[in-house]
Amino acid sequence: MKVAILMGSDSDFQVVEKSIQVLKAFDVEVVARVLSAHRTPHLAVSFAMEAEANGFEVIIGAAGKAAHLPGVIAGVTPLPVIGLPIKSSTMDGLDSLLSIVQMPSGIPVATVAINGAENAALLAIQMLSIKYPELRAKMKAYRLTMADQVIEKDAGIQSLY
Repeated sequence: MKVAILMGSDSDFQVVEKSIQVLKAFDVEVVARVLSAHRTPHLAVSFAMEAEANGFEVIIGAAGKAAHLPGVIAGVTPLPVIGLPIKSSTMDGLDSLLSIVQMPSGIPVATVAINGAENAALLAIQMLSIKYPELRAKMKAYRLTMADQVIEKDAGIQSLY
């Protein structure tokens, strides 16, 4: 179980770190790299083209502004790619979201919310759980824990009245 997280800039790391934490909590091996679709395109493409041979099973591509990284990666690998749009200073991440989600036919990129790093990791885990039943069990337990937390908060609110 191995996921690559590629980010276009180290300024994306503050958001990406949440994906890393979630993946590690599920005992998924994760490698994070800074590889730009614009400033280091050959390195980004090379990494993506070799990702499957290097044991990666899912790639998360995080990028802001023009946000071409996830699409470029998806264009050169058969692995599933999850796009993580990063909120930029210009358009609050809408530019990133649209750049990632508007892919041409034949080159899909699953896309999560702007700064949705936790969901990017959880979606990667769900994809991996098709092959790894232990991840499916952990995902079910995770969801039960979330439900228990909501029930506990509900009880707390109800006790006020």
